[in-house]
Amino acid sequence: MPRTVTSTASTAWQGDLIGGSGTTTLETSRLGTFPVTWKARSDEAEGGTTSPEELLGSAHATCLTMQLSNMLAENGTPPTSVDTSAAVSFNVGEGGITGIELTVTAKIDGIEDADFQRLAQEAKETCPVSQALKGIENITLTATLS
Repeated sequence: MPRTVTSTASTAWQGDLIGGSGTTTLETSRLGTFPVTWKARSDEAEGGTTSPEELLGSAHATCLTMQLSNMLAENGTPPTSVDTSAAVSFNVGEGGITGIELTVTAKIDGIEDADFQRLAQEAKETCPVSQALKGIENITLTATLS
C-alpha cells in the first residue's frame, strides 16, 4: 500500500541576491544548517557554503545509489559497495541548470559488465530524483565496476 513521506528543508535569506546571504536547514533529519550565498553558487570558490546545485547533486547521487543497489539485489547480484557522485552544472549567465554528470563505481560479485550497465542506466532513468529532473536535457551516466 502506497504511503507518502514528507521531508522538509527551509532557507532564510537576508539582503539582495548579490550581497545577501542565508542559511538552509535540513529540518526533517536535523542534520544541520548550512550557509548559502550567491558567490558560492556562481563562483565555485567559496568554502564553507553550499548551493542549490550541490544539494541537488547530493540528492541525485543518493537516490541513484539507493535505486541501483535495490535493482542489483533484485537481480541476484547485491553490491558490496556503490559510490556515486553528481556534478551539477549551473549556467550563471542564463540562470539555469544545464546538466548533471553522474559517476557510479560499484563492487559487485558475479555480474557481467553489460548487465551492470543496463541496470545502472535503468536506475538512472527510474530513480525518483531523476524523474523529478526530467526537464534537464543533459544528464549523463558513467558506470564502472571496480
